Amino acid sequence: MSQTILEMNNITKTFPGVKALDDVNLHVQNGEIHALIGENGAGKSTLMKVLSGVHPFGSYSGDIVLNGEICKFKTINQSEALGIVIIHQELALIPELSIAENIFLGNERAKRGIVNWNETITKTEELLKKVGLNVSPQEKIKDIGVGQQQLVEIAKALSKNVKLLILDEPTSALNEEDSDNLLNLLLDLKEQGITSILISHKLKELIKVSDSITILRDGQTIETLPNTNKDISEDRIIKGMVGRDLTNLFPEREHNIGEVVFEVKDWSAYHPVTVERQILNNVSINARKGEIVGIAGLMGAGRTELAMSIFGKSYGKKITGKVFKDGKEIDVRNVNKAIESGIAYLSENRKEYGLILIDSVKNNITLADLNRVSKNNVINPYEEIKAAESLKSRINIKTPSINQETVNLSGGNQQKVVLGKWIYTDPEILILDEPTRGIDVGAKFEIYKIINELVENGKSIIMISSELPELLGMCDRIYTLSEGKITGEINRENANQEILMKYMTEGWGS
Repeated sequence: MSQTILEMNNITKTFPGVKALDDVNLHVQNGEIHALIGENGAGKSTLMKVLSGVHPFGSYSGDIVLNGEICKFKTINQSEALGIVIIHQELALIPELSIAENIFLGNERAKRGIVNWNETITKTEELLKKVGLNVSPQEKIKDIGVGQQQLVEIAKALSKNVKLLILDEPTSALNEEDSDNLLNLLLDLKEQGITSILISHKLKELIKVSDSITILRDGQTIETLPNTNKDISEDRIIKGMVGRDLTNLFPEREHNIGEVVFEVKDWSAYHPVTVERQILNNVSINARKGEIVGIAGLMGAGRTELAMSIFGKSYGKKITGKVFKDGKEIDVRNVNKAIESGIAYLSENRKEYGLILIDSVKNNITLADLNRVSKNNVINPYEEIKAAESLKSRINIKTPSINQETVNLSGGNQQKVVLGKWIYTDPEILILDEPTRGIDVGAKFEIYKIINELVENGKSIIMISSELPELLGMCDRIYTLSEGKITGEINRENANQEILMKYMTEGWGS
């Protein structure tokens, strides 16, 4: 019989205006991979922050019991000293420092204040070998991929003699190969006796590796499901998460498609630093009124680079080509010109490019078009409140107040704020780059409904996604991109994952 390594009993945590955790219970067995699942805002990350000391003892009620002992962590250092290490969704690595420096930052191999670099490098090599990362310890973080950075974070955790490893959305920004590698590493660590708590919205991954699945909903524990045989269905988990069956993950809509309203012709761009390296090569795409056009491609194909370069030339050098709207060439030389021309771009990275996290929901929503709520450069606060309240209601942003800081919202509601910001500019063409990345199935469904409403009102949407089922479920037409070139254009009725993958891989490795 497995021994219980962790009990979280009757945990309650309140923030101003909202109860994030309400009498939550979580029991984790020694040596298992325990999945923690729930919609955005269900309380998963908050619960793990309580466990790791980010939310210190005294700021919540309830007990944390580790190996039979009640713990009262007031700092992260205290939880790490007992072997609890958390890897957050936003990686806490310093890009300009080396892998070795990052791994032992704050945990230096030093004597009398002098770092022993030979020991640091040797230990780093051992840790990298353990996580299957074949790179130099002296390589800078900024020079390795996101998947490799995740492995560095795990190596860093192993350097602290981790016994309970918490991973918050570790594969949200990874491609399929890197995701598989990371999941296999978790299984290897399990064999070494390390217990893991895994938070993810990717249900297939959770079913594949987890031994137990605890579901949270609205800050409460709903149930814990055993997954010894790896046979739980996604539908069963979704029902627990949202409290109902989602019989169709993609809402129905009327396909009322009109004439071509947006065209990009012969679009080329070069890398902003390595200017001799061509990223986009004579790309031509178009979108019709009331149409959702997908762009599919492997990581590095140039999808985001295409979107950003079109949107005010905010990526790239030596950009050539033309952009047309309603048959007339438009000026997209900068972001303001692009917005004035009726284009909006929702970035794949909402926290870096989409939001001012320390600002309010209200201010974020009106940020992209302040002229609509101001006169003579003076903002009318009543108009701003009216606009923000209207969009909050229209797209169902769950927040106690439009004055709430955006950082305190769940990922799904943060994404709605970004979408609301661009809807407020009343664009004719919306470029949506990974619009549902890192959000749960319930929040995805709501985003999909908003997208459908926009196209039913005559907007044109270009949708970039790493998830092929999402493109197949939402798009009327899909372009495939490979090594900066368009390799295919497939209509909805002819598209499937095999065809898309065939075109997405054309040119790779040749």
